[in-house]
Amino acid sequence: MPATVDIRMTGDGSAIMHVLGRDTPHEMVTMIHPDGKRLLATHYCAAHNQPRMALVPSSAPNQVTFTFVDGTNIAPGDTHMRSVVFTFIDADHHDETWTSSEGGPPGVFKFTRKKK
Repeated sequence: MPATVDIRMTGDGSAIMHVLGRDTPHEMVTMIHPDGKRLLATHYCAAHNQPRMALVPSSAPNQVTFTFVDGTNIAPGDTHMRSVVFTFIDADHHDETWTSSEGGPPGVFKFTRKKK
């Protein structure tokens, strides 16, 4: 699936704003931010919920993995994001693997930096 992502620092350098599909009907924002001693990713989803995922150890040194801890606007049985893995290939390429609670294959996005 073709997609774009915009990533920037915000909040005086206290958070990373990750905007998937900017200016599209399914735009989603994930804010990566500290919460005491842990790092969280709060995902503002097109499914109209907000799962929070915490940083966990990754299986590879070039990966950053977040898994579900809780969320808002998620009723029992509602589908929501369970995890996201960011895999850094090199300075200009990264992959994102998004896994949903409904099962099935994860969504995999492969991104190439567009240099200005």
